[in-house]
Amino acid sequence: MFGQRLRLARKRAGFSLRALAERMDPKVTAQAISKYEAGRMMPSSAVLAGLGEALDVSLDFLMSDRIDVLDGLVFRKDSGTSARDRARAEAVLIDNLERYLTIEEVLGIPPAGDRFGDCRCDCIATEAEIDERADRLREAWDLGMDPVPSLCALLEEKGIKVVEADLPERISGLACRAMRQGRVVADAVVVSTRTTVERKRFTLAHELAHKIIRSTGNPGITLERAMDRFAGAFLVPGRDLLEKVGARRRRVTYYEIARLKHAYGVSAAAMLVRLGQVGVLSASAVRRAFATFARGWLTTEPEPMCDEQGFAAFERPQRFRRLVWRAVGEELISPVRGAALLGESLEVVEWQVSGPPVTHLIKE
Repeated sequence: MFGQRLRLARKRAGFSLRALAERMDPKVTAQAISKYEAGRMMPSSAVLAGLGEALDVSLDFLMSDRIDVLDGLVFRKDSGTSARDRARAEAVLIDNLERYLTIEEVLGIPPAGDRFGDCRCDCIATEAEIDERADRLREAWDLGMDPVPSLCALLEEKGIKVVEADLPERISGLACRAMRQGRVVADAVVVSTRTTVERKRFTLAHELAHKIIRSTGNPGITLERAMDRFAGAFLVPGRDLLEKVGARRRRVTYYEIARLKHAYGVSAAAMLVRLGQVGVLSASAVRRAFATFARGWLTTEPEPMCDEQGFAAFERPQRFRRLVWRAVGEELISPVRGAALLGESLEVVEWQVSGPPVTHLIKE
């Protein structure tokens, strides 16, 4: 386990074996580091501390055994994503998940069971099947046809660990199952703090799709395209959209698209694509829109959602912080440990525990 963590930390830092050896104090050879990674040798405590410092990771990260492997790891990424970016994202995920599992252990919370059994399928062959799967999941979760107020809250309620983290620029999200001793200890979805709320919601729905649909039986539908289709159908149910805008339209105005994107909490581009998918607009009308007035929508979001308003006010993970504060409040962990888990200063945590000093509350 230590060897796997060391290799991941080295890739995250972008170091070769030789480059890491050159940065080490005390000095060790590249061959020795290779043996550490292969599990053929363990470093001394002094070398272990040096590895943590050279790689800018904690000893807890290098030595923890809470997670053996990330199974089914899938990235939502640009084509130019490097191996270093993927390693960095994986390390961020492991660090966050291990802190999450730590606080659940403190509170005696058992792992969540499988919430997707009846809705999961091994293979889909048509786009209509994808929409049907999205509708079936909404029905199973009693969501009706209304817009989902918070994807983060919904997924956390269903037992998925949702993490918002500073991911590399070319990666907007990832999903996986964290394994320990051959069993699943956490289903996880990670989204980047760099993305807009519109893209964050779509990314969460896309990563949810990976937990429902495992493959496509149609060479004309790639798995990532299927995930995007599911995300659109889950966020914007076809029947509800048809009731709002009508079954067949020659065109849909900018005004209507702007109102619809704010109603469902998706990007204008995703809304335009969805209008084509459900048959409101023809495929040629959608292509024409992206070639003209919607040309820049993939890079610049029109009518963006404002921070702390509408969907943006609720679309952030809450459960981990709630659990940490519960443990601090019940004195199951110290404020020092709480600060470490939250990644905040002890001063801030102590202020939140006791409130502002009394002198601040006395009027002169």
